[in-house]
Amino acid sequence: MAYFDVPEIEYNRYSNRQLAAVPLAVLAVALLVLSGSFLVYGTPVPLGMDFAGGTELTVETTTPADEIPAAFDQQPESVTGAGGENQYIVQFASSDSQTLREQAESNLAQNGDSEIIQSISSTSASFGQGSQQTALMGLVIAFVGMSAIAFLLFRTFVPSIAIVISAFSDLMIPLAFMRLVGIPLSLGTVAGLLMLIGYSVDSDILLNNHVLRRSGDFYESTYRAMRTGVTMTVTSMVAMLVMGVAAFLFGIDLLASIGIILFVGLAADLMNTYMLNLSLLRWYKFEGVRS
Repeated sequence: MAYFDVPEIEYNRYSNRQLAAVPLAVLAVALLVLSGSFLVYGTPVPLGMDFAGGTELTVETTTPADEIPAAFDQQPESVTGAGGENQYIVQFASSDSQTLREQAESNLAQNGDSEIIQSISSTSASFGQGSQQTALMGLVIAFVGMSAIAFLLFRTFVPSIAIVISAFSDLMIPLAFMRLVGIPLSLGTVAGLLMLIGYSVDSDILLNNHVLRRSGDFYESTYRAMRTGVTMTVTSMVAMLVMGVAAFLFGIDLLASIGIILFVGLAADLMNTYMLNLSLLRWYKFEGVRS
């Protein structure tokens, strides 16, 4: 396996407080954004149709994209390209699909012999709320399961809680980013967040295992873990960025959202693993009381 030229950081130049200060400050800002969003909008992140309910139309029309909203009595939530020529995805907060179908067929220009309505799907608000609760339960179960595995592997409080805190921050930072840039929470983006939990626990366990269970000096063990961990994470970041950009260019919004969420989350994971987690491990190794 090829490695990036990972620089050997002189961690002994920085105190544990200095190392932990930056990731904790970023986490505090993320929690502030999510809390403010909850107080103002009622949800920490914007909800997609999967969770909020509504109707999604895929239409093929020669009507320009900026004139499509005028064809409907209610303002669409969004109008985005569907990838094909003259094809658009139009989303509404309303679940009255029949009325929206009639308005589209009456007011949008037909593209040759093609049907105006290519597909239509509708989700009621009650069903969306149920899906939201199920997705939230899935995230909680995954996080609790990851925490339990960390405690079972290391059987010591500080190294285990370091993994849990890092994984928590790896989730909160992308969620705050989603609020700031307006990426809605959907079943697809929830899948991306679940993937982040796996990425996070992988890199943190790698670091903890090298420092606590491998022979060698603390900083030597840290550098060995970084050579592997940073290589894996940066490679994944590049892959997610390429996927996100390509999906954006081809008008596949869901894949673009997942790619950028994973990119941001993996960048946060680098910071949390090699600053926050490392500072707690160093404190435990040299100053903490082992149990």
